[in-house]
Amino acid sequence: MTKTAFLRPRTAPAEPMESLAGLLREWLPLQRWFAGKDRPVTDLGVLSMTELFPGCLHVLVHAGHGGVPAPGGASPAGDCYQLLLGVREHPSPRLGKALIGRVLDGRLAGLTVYDALHDPRAAQLFLERLRHPGAAGPLRFECDGSQQVPAGLVPRLMTAEQSNSSLVYGDEYILKVFRRIQPGVNPDLEVPGALARQGCHRVPAPVAWFRTTHPFRATLGVLQPYLRNASDGWTLALEALAAGDDFTAQSHALGRATADVHLALSSAFPVGAPGENGRTAVAMTERLTAAAHAVPALQPFVPGLRAAFAALATCDAGPPAQRIHGDLHLGQVLRAGREWFVIDFEGEPSRPLSERRSAHSPVRDIAGMLRSIDYAARQRRPWRPEWARRCREAYCAGYAARAGWDPRKKHGLLRAYETDRAVYEVLYEARHRPDWLPVPMAAIERLAVRGD
Repeated sequence: MTKTAFLRPRTAPAEPMESLAGLLREWLPLQRWFAGKDRPVTDLGVLSMTELFPGCLHVLVHAGHGGVPAPGGASPAGDCYQLLLGVREHPSPRLGKALIGRVLDGRLAGLTVYDALHDPRAAQLFLERLRHPGAAGPLRFECDGSQQVPAGLVPRLMTAEQSNSSLVYGDEYILKVFRRIQPGVNPDLEVPGALARQGCHRVPAPVAWFRTTHPFRATLGVLQPYLRNASDGWTLALEALAAGDDFTAQSHALGRATADVHLALSSAFPVGAPGENGRTAVAMTERLTAAAHAVPALQPFVPGLRAAFAALATCDAGPPAQRIHGDLHLGQVLRAGREWFVIDFEGEPSRPLSERRSAHSPVRDIAGMLRSIDYAARQRRPWRPEWARRCREAYCAGYAARAGWDPRKKHGLLRAYETDRAVYEVLYEARHRPDWLPVPMAAIERLAVRGD
């Protein structure tokens, strides 16, 4: 009998967590998907622990921060995180940075724990779980019965993830494992599934997924087709800038693709009334006030920015509120061949799930993409404002050609949403990438002074 024999019950007892807590308390804040890096982890508790297969535990943990206020007024209670932990006596040296540590006491004493997503064997066994629907304790593995995922696909862990972890299988499928878990259906499963039923080809459809029923019902991960040989919009824009190439044709096509997705979303989900601009303006103004308090560089521009939000309260209501992407930018779109595809419908993970699943003005997505184009244009010196202007115009023209309404003719609405996005960017850059702060500050100056 091996030292991992204690894992035989499908739902493992919580006692092993006591010996893991010290290791995880140090390891979790080092992971880029951990949201509470600037707050000490004061307590760590197991919410669910399930054996997926011998030597691999699925764990949901609650990381508490002892009442320390979170940035942006978020609840200080803590967060739930999903971990897949490998447990071995002698793990392969190739696991390297995946190693969490050796347990010194308790039921796991003498065993080494590591992030199992880095283990090719564990990744392959996990795919087998998705290929064969069923349950393991509170976990439920489900799939689209019309899709057949082949066995034996070689896994590789992607290294560019931020808020989640992703495995690519044989360059045919990609599995996104959500790290920060909230109760409810994740939009990255809900929206692509609904769009697939609408026949929208712009979004890869879910092939398989897994969820939990304990300690609450939540989506844990989604398997989708992998667009091989595709490039994301950010990379393509930077390549065009570096080569001195025009990017307007691609921007026009991207605008059409965005409109296609919005039209499909308006058919797949209930559409609300035109946006309540007064309430939206108040919320934007409140965010501006908080950001200006945190970033003094914003303060000279506050009157002009407030004017943009005040104008929103009295301007044309614009298109009806509907489900949108929620975090649209050049990194969330892929170009394969001559087609644009939209990915990552999870929205901003720090936002409550109810907010990410609610209806918003589609102008919010458009503003996000316009800001992303501006970011790309400022990655090389000297800055090429004319390149950005042409791409922005082309994107809006492409959107108008497909959607039937022109974002540029909703000037007050577009200015307010773009301003709100720029304020968010200033706060983010000031906290995480101070060297990038001049990029959104240039937009702040433009939007506050001229309002274009």
